[in-house]
Amino acid sequence: MVEVARDAKARDRGLMGRSSLEPDHGMLFLYDPPAPVWFWMEDTPIALDIVFIAPEGRVLSITENAKALDRSLIPSGGVVRGALELNAGTAKRLGIGEGDIVVHPAFGATGSQH
Repeated sequence: MVEVARDAKARDRGLMGRSSLEPDHGMLFLYDPPAPVWFWMEDTPIALDIVFIAPEGRVLSITENAKALDRSLIPSGGVVRGALELNAGTAKRLGIGEGDIVVHPAFGATGSQH
């Protein structure tokens, strides 16, 4: 289950200030047009995995266990259409890896893909 941050205001707020995130929940940030992006954890008090997703839905890169309340910049590593924030450890637990395909209408994928 993910919340979708489609506009600048929602993307700017993100998960800042939240003290917890339910297991297997997250926030999907969408960018139109696709662009390189950077995240930071300055006002986010929970550690997160950040999955950066290329325009066609392919996982471009993953930052695991981004440290809570850290001001370090976290780059996407290229042009992305989306970024998915999950509880730290979720990407590894679910076996999410670079090159995997994310199925969501924002990436033009609506059916079952592997």
